[in-house]
Amino acid sequence: MNIKKLLSVALVAMPGLLFAQEWQPKKAVLMTRFAKDVDPKNVLPDYPRPQFAREKWLNLNGLWQYQPGKAGEPTPVGKLAQTILVPFAVESALSGVMEHHERLWYRRKFTVPATWKGEHVLLHFGAVDYESEVFVNGKSMGVHTGGYDPFSYDITSALKGAGEQDITVRVYDATDDAGKPRGKQSLHPQGIMYTPTTGIWQTVWLEPVPVTNISDIRITPDIDKSVVKLTISTDAKAAGYTVAVKVKDGGKVVQNATGVANEEISVPVPNEKLWSPDSPFLYDLDITLLKDGKSVDAVSSYFGMRKISVGDEDGYKKLFLNNKFLFQIGPLDQGFWPDGIYTAPTDAAIKNDLQMMKNYGFNMVRKHIKVEPYRWYYWADKLGLMVWQDMPSPNSYTEHTPPVDTAAYASELTRMVKTHWNTPSIVTWVVFNEAQGQHNTPQLVDMVRKLDGSRLINQASGGNHFGVGDFMDIHSYPPPAAPESKTQVLACGEYGGIGYIIPGHIWKSGPTYIMIDNKKDYTNLYDTYANDLVLYKTNKGLSAAVYTEITDVEVELNGLLTYDREIDKGGAENIAASNKKIINDHMYITDILPSSQTNSRDWKYTFAKPADDWFSKSFNDLAWKTGPGGFGTSFTPGVNVKTVWDSSDIWVRQDFTLNVTQNINKYDLVLYIHHDETCEVYINGVKAATIDGATSGYTVAQMTKEGKAALNLNGKNVIAIHCHQTVGGQYIDAGISLLSKTKP
Repeated sequence: MNIKKLLSVALVAMPGLLFAQEWQPKKAVLMTRFAKDVDPKNVLPDYPRPQFAREKWLNLNGLWQYQPGKAGEPTPVGKLAQTILVPFAVESALSGVMEHHERLWYRRKFTVPATWKGEHVLLHFGAVDYESEVFVNGKSMGVHTGGYDPFSYDITSALKGAGEQDITVRVYDATDDAGKPRGKQSLHPQGIMYTPTTGIWQTVWLEPVPVTNISDIRITPDIDKSVVKLTISTDAKAAGYTVAVKVKDGGKVVQNATGVANEEISVPVPNEKLWSPDSPFLYDLDITLLKDGKSVDAVSSYFGMRKISVGDEDGYKKLFLNNKFLFQIGPLDQGFWPDGIYTAPTDAAIKNDLQMMKNYGFNMVRKHIKVEPYRWYYWADKLGLMVWQDMPSPNSYTEHTPPVDTAAYASELTRMVKTHWNTPSIVTWVVFNEAQGQHNTPQLVDMVRKLDGSRLINQASGGNHFGVGDFMDIHSYPPPAAPESKTQVLACGEYGGIGYIIPGHIWKSGPTYIMIDNKKDYTNLYDTYANDLVLYKTNKGLSAAVYTEITDVEVELNGLLTYDREIDKGGAENIAASNKKIINDHMYITDILPSSQTNSRDWKYTFAKPADDWFSKSFNDLAWKTGPGGFGTSFTPGVNVKTVWDSSDIWVRQDFTLNVTQNINKYDLVLYIHHDETCEVYINGVKAATIDGATSGYTVAQMTKEGKAALNLNGKNVIAIHCHQTVGGQYIDAGISLLSKTKP
């Protein structure tokens, strides 16, 4: 597919834009470096639909007239009051407006190129949030609802001669007052909710097509049979229509095939090259619709030969890519921009975000309750990032929770799947985020499965689980955790949220899960969580994890990048080293002193502050109580509470005798511990560890060299722990384990 050729055709055909000299961007709290590259005469000029491309097209982005609207008012006559740069939402700085209006009118003029004579003209909108009615020369083309899917109108019958034509668009968006899918948008931005997007926010463009044309394609790779299955849709009813397909590796044709329109064709792909994050190879497609052997219409496309599936390994259901287990680690990506809100300033800005994810060593990204323009997925395909695609939530976290429009949700979920079901990078559909507006989960999972059986389905990342779909997915902050299931893939769909403020690069300061004030501690904590994930992958069957998040967003300051994309907080090389470990390493645990995670062990304990030598080997603990571990409250995540501890402090001791017969190095031993919150650990009176914060499950912690040296591998020992709790859940339990990167 020759994108450069498509671009040059569009630029030659582009008419002059009115009032371009009048546009000036507003100044948001933060601006990205990409904002300076926004040209009102050439806005987002790249071909908007790379997987279904024709050579001729006309970009209608640029300066449009606009004015706020009122309910029930007639279509305005004449020039509108103000100007706006399309496709940037009215609330954005790059629109030149930076105001919120729930009702809008848009207008612009255009001229159909003379070379399109005799063809039908389609008017395409990438996305308009939320309800829109489009008029061409005063004639209504139709009403569309839904803020995330593309739609088109055949405007041929509304065109007047060969001269100047008029487009008028009416928009209404209730945002969080209507129970419609809206993701993280809110009229009341705060915390984890952000500035809304109203109106046109993706590219608007024209395209000429023949009367009988290719209306859609469906691409399904099958690596097990080395074929790609294609269905080329057309409204052709008469006999004599066929389709011809060329599969190309670069400029070389590797397979020709012919078939019937509207019927599935299986095209062999000899010596197939598989798509993966390490090798994101894409085949090109040339598709021609023929009538009696003569070309009627042609489109170009591409596809990747890849398979996503669930396999069995080590007694767990695991994520398989191309029939092999691959741990999926990626960031949460909200898709917000300080200057464009929902719309990236340039195509280079889109690519930069995804390239940074690759630089960080991620192999996946969770596109969080937002659906992006086609070109975002194009770059994910090209660069090699697996995508978990969320359905945008209704009734996200604000005080406004009107009844969920369940019909709209099902309709827009269907459209999301159909719009992007050819995208190689998308491997998972996420039906709900947490329990935001969650409803009819089994039915919606079944609906998505029937629409697209080639991908996996996550019933609800961090939400209510009904045993449907392919995933058991929990959220855990700040450290990761692993759920339990033998019938579904295990995922930690959100964790982390490490805050790090970079002065001069914040939108507004707000709370986060944990705050760090220097680069070293920041990367060390990220790496600690990476070790947790290696442990959970190796010993608990975890298949995937999603780190919160790739960039700061407004008052959220837990991004790996600042919101303006200027500062890489931890250093890509450091984060990449941790992520490489998550994907490739293993961490096997062999108990030396078992914890109480599975089978409880008795400890001596007290809630009253003991004498200063409470941790010594000779301390007399006869006055202490005896009870089974672990100690804590039942509502704390990942615990096995056998003795309730709900005060601020607890001291525990345990005598144990080791008789280690195998040849081990005591310096390979670690604590296997679940602490909530800060604790100090002693072995035979020697401090072995001081561990800050809290865990969401059992994990490993290194002991001091002195603590390891104090351990008697063939005789009596004492382990003593003090744990302090300040807020939320609480728990303490520990054991000692041998850590190995190879399976015992």
